[in-house]
Amino acid sequence: MTDEFKHRIATPDDLEALHALMVRSIAQNQSDFLTPQQVAASDKVMGLDTQLVRDGTYFLIECDGRIAGCGGWSFRATLYGGDDSVVAREPATLDPATDAAKIRAMYTDPDFTRRGIGARILALCEDAARQAGFQRVELMGTAAGVPLYRAQGYTPAAEQEYASVGDVKIPLLRMEKHFD
Repeated sequence: MTDEFKHRIATPDDLEALHALMVRSIAQNQSDFLTPQQVAASDKVMGLDTQLVRDGTYFLIECDGRIAGCGGWSFRATLYGGDDSVVAREPATLDPATDAAKIRAMYTDPDFTRRGIGARILALCEDAARQAGFQRVELMGTAAGVPLYRAQGYTPAAEQEYASVGDVKIPLLRMEKHFD
């Protein structure tokens, strides 16, 4: 690998590859933080949100023709969850003067962890949200994502929460960042 990373906005043609990356990412990257039951249930809480792709707010990072990571931001009220998740969806648009843009669906291919992919995607999302007039962003961090978000200046905005899938509870942490 040349480790030459390039970013672009995801398109509908990327959906199949993005879904496959997310499945791998959830299964492997969450396993050091969650029980096997929580990892298995995570597919019902996390995943691909095609609205982000349709809105043109979903980035991907490529290296040597492979998607190394992906993530986006949203001007809609939905904080987290994919098309097939058990999480309630809120497609209403946000007011940049009073609301926080949402950082959404951050995933890194397990073959590319610890190489700055997540930080790069966050920076792309933050820049785009700032250009759209937002003064702050918020996200729902998974156990695996919280260390990255803290390192990038995000702070907890609420107490630990849990998404329930049957009897399985998946820990989540709402975090925020204000732009200077």
